[in-house]
Amino acid sequence: MSNLAALAVFCAVAETRGFRAAAERLGVTRSAVSQTIRKLEERVGIALVRRTTRSVSLTEAGERLHATVAPALAEIEAAVVASTDLREHPRGHLRLAVSSIAEGFISGPLLASFAEAHPEVTLDVVITDEEFDIVAAGYDAGVRLGDVIEQDMIAIPVSERQIERVACAPSYLERFGKPRHPHDLITHRCVGWRRAPEISAHRWEFIEKGREFNVAVAPEITTNDLRLMIRLAVAGAGITIAPEECLRPWIETGELVAILTDFAPVYPGFYLYYPSRRHLAPKLRALIDHVRSYRH
Repeated sequence: MSNLAALAVFCAVAETRGFRAAAERLGVTRSAVSQTIRKLEERVGIALVRRTTRSVSLTEAGERLHATVAPALAEIEAAVVASTDLREHPRGHLRLAVSSIAEGFISGPLLASFAEAHPEVTLDVVITDEEFDIVAAGYDAGVRLGDVIEQDMIAIPVSERQIERVACAPSYLERFGKPRHPHDLITHRCVGWRRAPEISAHRWEFIEKGREFNVAVAPEITTNDLRLMIRLAVAGAGITIAPEECLRPWIETGELVAILTDFAPVYPGFYLYYPSRRHLAPKLRALIDHVRSYRH
């Protein structure tokens, strides 16, 4: 028996003033209680309990030990109860690593409605396009494009399939004209995206007659910030590329014009992903359920 378990038995004896009563509280035999106390006394090298045929009392050493140990055991028990509560009720800190282009997920309403529905869950959302092990980094879940999620993860969709759109401001078209084919982009001013400083700029992907291909544009401006890409394109700095749902508000107002639409590829959308676990934390289960209900 561990030291902690032996101390729990000792406290039960101290509080019930009897081996039989302690055994009934703990659900063990009287002899098991007696043997545990004997071994504990051997371990500490001093008598803790006075035994008579009619009663059990504590020695001075026993009284001191009980005074010290009982509060600590109570705190441990409270911690166990709190953990059980976490298992049964959505609460606690939920850490998410979310791609900067997962527009539908981070636009606001989905997370705002989740926070309102679960006020005891605190959200910590980190926007990042770095590829890393979310488990090792201490995240509960992540949101990425479906085709870059590790196969050992559980993934549920948080968006429809995505269309890659190329767009620019009307003022840009007036100054430089419209490219007719993706290969024409090599001679145009472009605003590109780079996932991290040490990584090459993203190659722009297209499809023609069922054949996929990409173009290594030479961006005049490169950034890892989708919002900056869009603002620069709206300002006429060049042509940019992004998921359609990210560009839609500006296309609808006419601030951006979609071009090369016949070459736009379609790819899997964004997914909420998390490690496979037998016992899913209620806070994460609540988010999963919320995402599913939000999309329907």
